Amino acid sequence: MSTAKATGFLNINRVGLAERSPKDRVQDWKEMYIPLPVHQLQEQGQRCMDCGVPFCHTGKVLNNMASGCPLHNLIPEWNDLVYRGLWQEAYERLDKTNNFPEFTGRVCPAPCEAACVLGINQPAVTIKNIENAIIDRAFEEGWVKPFVPETRTGKKVAVVGSGPAGLACADQLNKVGHSVTVFERAPEPGGLMTYGIPNMKIEKETVLRRIDLLKAGGIEFICNTEVGVDYPAQKLKDEFDAIVLCGGATNPNDLARVPGRQLEGIHFAMDFLTETTQSLMDSQLENGEYISAAGKNVIVIGGGDTGTDCVGTSIRHGCETVTQFEIVERPPDDRAADNPWPQWPRVYQMDYGQKEAKALYGADPREYSILTKEFIGDENGRVKAVRTVKIQWENGERGRRFNEVPGTEEVRPAELILLAIGFRGPENPLLEGLDVARDARTNAMAHFNEFTTNQKGIFTAGDMRRGQSLVVWAIHEGRSAAREVDQFLMGETDLH
Repeated sequence: MSTAKATGFLNINRVGLAERSPKDRVQDWKEMYIPLPVHQLQEQGQRCMDCGVPFCHTGKVLNNMASGCPLHNLIPEWNDLVYRGLWQEAYERLDKTNNFPEFTGRVCPAPCEAACVLGINQPAVTIKNIENAIIDRAFEEGWVKPFVPETRTGKKVAVVGSGPAGLACADQLNKVGHSVTVFERAPEPGGLMTYGIPNMKIEKETVLRRIDLLKAGGIEFICNTEVGVDYPAQKLKDEFDAIVLCGGATNPNDLARVPGRQLEGIHFAMDFLTETTQSLMDSQLENGEYISAAGKNVIVIGGGDTGTDCVGTSIRHGCETVTQFEIVERPPDDRAADNPWPQWPRVYQMDYGQKEAKALYGADPREYSILTKEFIGDENGRVKAVRTVKIQWENGERGRRFNEVPGTEEVRPAELILLAIGFRGPENPLLEGLDVARDARTNAMAHFNEFTTNQKGIFTAGDMRRGQSLVVWAIHEGRSAAREVDQFLMGETDLH
């Protein structure tokens, strides 16, 4: 029974992580948050009142958005344990459902907090901050150790892709004694956790620390190897008893029909972010082997986390200006009537990149209801400007549509344009080589909670199966696919 005071959230206000000053943190690539002192964390844990129906760990999709934790983390339990000072017990509860709390505690947008019952009419419990504090303390105290199975089953499993889905799947399969080999085409494992998410959100030592633990547990990693290109798909089928495809949804959306798209200086956001991270890992940017925003007027087309990461990275490069175009309307300041709790709140807020741009340049860099009409180049074939027009959204018989607003065209200077408009599915060679069927969205076709493809012994999970999504969904999918693989190989499973 909880020992928390019955008036916990009535007496204690929400306190989130303190942020380093935007003007200070843009001078380096270190993580931006300052952890709370232990006594404040315990107070924040006390705000969680172990409500009768805790929506925080439901993990549902409502109105096409996550509501609650897809990993079904035992949130009220470890909040109460933190309040009582039982940190190791809190870690043990957290470890039961989440393979990588240091990932989710840093980069997950926290759908658990959006679904917190307290959030109906008060600021939600600081679930994400407490989760991150638990795992960081667990590493400091030496509670996190490699898991080496006592016996091996003799079964070999190939996991293709080492993002959160692939790593979670590999970890679970290793725990039940299968011999797991993870293939990764990049120089280091981790997928987007290593290359796609900037250091100021998660430093790469944090990711590689976890990789080292998985290696110590017996998982083999083969990097710089693209299955279907460097490593024949048929060889994979011949050498392994089961295959799990976790290659992500890395085929980016483009603006191919916009005149001038062929000009130099227009790049996909993920290329920009990945090259910066690789150069940081190799040389702290000294080798110059990255797309630089230094001294340039930068325009980021698209929103979401990736667009924000482009803003923050451009500022750290030393850009002249940065502007972010959103084709959608500005969200309302408060929840609309058609966006009730416990749905994810579609409301206006500034993420870290926008806060940094405002601190440096005086305003939120985002402009809403903007359509890109043309990229304009100079005599050398490099982009120098972009032509835009404002649009107005209207409801019609076929849903939401927009019309251009006459007289609102503008030409804006831009020497670097970054396309952050999402992804349209996985890339081709691997799925074609394995003859795996696709769904209407070009993702690898596999039913939810089964993860089996049309090819016997080949499974798929993560963004490659469900499309671009959150890290917490990727870990959920990796764990669930591992359960199905174990059932396929052994006829039964203890994984959950």
